Amino acid sequence: MILIGVTLAPTVANQIQAAKDPDSNATTPSNITGSSASILGLTTLFYCLAVASAGIGIATIGLRQSGLM
Repeated sequence: MILIGVTLAPTVANQIQAAKDPDSNATTPSNITGSSASILGLTTLFYCLAVASAGIGIATIGLRQSGLM
């Protein structure tokens, strides 16, 4: 699960960029403005944080079960 999430991070970033700039040039802006644009820009960060949290959670459970924590 974590490997898939990490592998998909660039795809998520590319899709977010495509949503911000539909035709990949700065002459045609998207209809996303204001706070919506800010939230959209942070979506990649939120995605990566979720994948990292899942990895840390799985590692913590593994350490607890092995008696190291």
